[in-house]
Amino acid sequence: MARTDQLTWTGYVEVLQGNPLVFLPVGAHEQHGPPLPMGTDALLATRMAEAVASRVNGLVLPTISYGYKSQARSGGGQTFPGTISLDGSTLVGMTQDIIRELARHGVGRLVVLDGHYENQWFLTEGIELAQRELQASGKQMEILRTEYWDYCPQHVLDTVFDGNFPGYDLEHAALIETSMMLYWQPELVRVDAIPQNDQADFDIFDRYPQDGKGVPASGVLAPARGASYDKGQLIIESTVAEIARALAAHFGLVI
Repeated sequence: MARTDQLTWTGYVEVLQGNPLVFLPVGAHEQHGPPLPMGTDALLATRMAEAVASRVNGLVLPTISYGYKSQARSGGGQTFPGTISLDGSTLVGMTQDIIRELARHGVGRLVVLDGHYENQWFLTEGIELAQRELQASGKQMEILRTEYWDYCPQHVLDTVFDGNFPGYDLEHAALIETSMMLYWQPELVRVDAIPQNDQADFDIFDRYPQDGKGVPASGVLAPARGASYDKGQLIIESTVAEIARALAAHFGLVI
């Protein structure tokens, strides 16, 4: 595994000769309650990309550390100080620009690894617009876009939550992310500030302008009680293994 921001341009060219899988981690700068840093989504996407890339001999790009606007149901919304979000068109344009440049370099295989729930469709739009450009110019690049959490095995979720998994949308700054941060970046977690019982309570509809109704004052959408290093290790190791397996099967890699 190598990071492009730590390579010289000549070293980069040399690595590209092997047609590696190139990873683009994408996160956000968003409140994650009192215990977790606002860069949690970007940190986890980066570490996940690096861990998977190390299994498939991949190349990791610098992370897009800002994401689309936080929504109440999946990130607490835009009412919290510190959350810095992009317009959808900005994220689309950044994604498209990066892919265009990678195509110019000769990259043939790209994995966009998302760590922020709200990013999904704007990344997709950027990818599709870039593909339209590439096709028009006769270039080709195979691009996969995925969210890392979709690969956590159900039996792991059942173990971690005792069979009461609330769904990923409500797992903002809650048990999963807190446990992962306790495993990967424990020095950034304020353990004494972890909320135990906070629970979002939303209406069926969304309201704009956002007013924060239904979001706990902490910004944590579901209970984080029981978060631990061991649970983080279980979640991370199983997720990394599943992503690596899926990519190896798709691209015909030996791992």
